[in-house]
Amino acid sequence: MNERHFIIDDIDPSAFYGVGNSHMQMLKSLFPKLRITARGSVIKALGDDDELERFNKTFLAIRNHIAKYNKMSEEDLIDIFNGRNTKEDSIKGVVVYSTTGNPIKARSENQQALIDAYTQNDMVFAVGPAGTGKTYLSIALAVKALKERTARKIILSRPAVEAGEKLGFLPGDMKDKIDPYLQPLYDALEDMIPQAKLQDMIEKRIIQIAPLAFMRGRTLSDAVIILDEAQNTTTAQIRMFLTRMGWNSKMIITGDMTQVDLPRDQKSGLREAIRILEGVEGIGIVRLTQKDIVRHKLVTRVVNAFDAYDKEKQENVQTGKD
Repeated sequence: MNERHFIIDDIDPSAFYGVGNSHMQMLKSLFPKLRITARGSVIKALGDDDELERFNKTFLAIRNHIAKYNKMSEEDLIDIFNGRNTKEDSIKGVVVYSTTGNPIKARSENQQALIDAYTQNDMVFAVGPAGTGKTYLSIALAVKALKERTARKIILSRPAVEAGEKLGFLPGDMKDKIDPYLQPLYDALEDMIPQAKLQDMIEKRIIQIAPLAFMRGRTLSDAVIILDEAQNTTTAQIRMFLTRMGWNSKMIITGDMTQVDLPRDQKSGLREAIRILEGVEGIGIVRLTQKDIVRHKLVTRVVNAFDAYDKEKQENVQTGKD
């Protein structure tokens, strides 16, 4: 009789154990020749070598399933034990699964174009109005790379440009002042990585979230690097960011040219970069439109109304009307 230990600290323990320990009870019934106990993140199994090896294969398959889908049903457990594909395996085009087990995938033609551009290029620009999913989908692609071990870390950045509020007036230390600008990035990550695991990854700097100014002087290798809200960079800033790219890395730069918060005398670095880099080999540029908006239906109407207003205002300027 031998004893082996199995560690589940890299996945959500509650998904492994099941509600009311139901999955553990099922595992015990599926492996009646083993004495299986669990405490915290450690599972102990006592029995002969052949049975322990069978349990090890099932354990690894279960852990991989939960790491990918963030959930497991009793039906999934039976399918894994019998070596069958689970029902989630039949869903096509999924980038990653949310912490609630919902598939995150392209929901429009241009969103799929963003996924394809990321696959085919090392640097991708994704521009479009609010609600088109460009940031969310970009972070999903980065999480997928981390799960599949094609990248060792994720680096997320935003320029800390005020949109009406003043940074200096916010309470707290520098981290407290900066975090509100980065909150949308945290929100997306929390949808895709369990809270405890996400906090651990941030503490270990596997996931790094920082303002654009913190990127200067760094070489970013073995990573997926995302610059969000890039329309609020100057030409010098975006040039600095793009040249941080190191070996075995991919970059995604997102922005909305209708929401530039720079002073009027400064040009958007994103607009300049796209004009300069369009057509360069290895760089993909995806333009999303109102048709790609996946938020509440009113978001599309709001965007369309403001676009019509801006167009009318521009026409009035050209004709000399107030």
